Amino acid sequence: MREHYDEFSKRGYQLIVIAPSKGSFINMFLEEFGPYPFPILGDPARGAYKGMGHKTMPKWKLLSKAAFGFVTGKVKGFVPEDEKQKKFVMESMKTQDVYVQGGTWIYSSSGKVLWNHIDESPENHAPLAKIIEIMDKQ
Repeated sequence: MREHYDEFSKRGYQLIVIAPSKGSFINMFLEEFGPYPFPILGDPARGAYKGMGHKTMPKWKLLSKAAFGFVTGKVKGFVPEDEKQKKFVMESMKTQDVYVQGGTWIYSSSGKVLWNHIDESPENHAPLAKIIEIMDKQ
């Protein structure tokens, strides 16, 4: 989303990311992977995730997808080459809920949901072209 931030802001939309982590962990993430031109907020109890209908992928399913992707070469860059980033990712996989799936929500300025996409799996993100199409219709 960082790479496409201007696509949203030039259309008058504000991008906010909600992560299923504590603020201290988000700050560590930002130290290794930041900066980002939008806020990343924490939802450590996953109240927003659960309330909005997001899913938690079964551990066996996610691990089998990752293993298959690694073996077939379809998953590249899963673990960063930079040592500090790699250490952070490996720690995240041990201590964070990496099984919760995200999604994309578009709201009007009055707070009305205009469109949403709930990810079914890590590769099932909302297509950027679809997000822009919805924004352009508003």
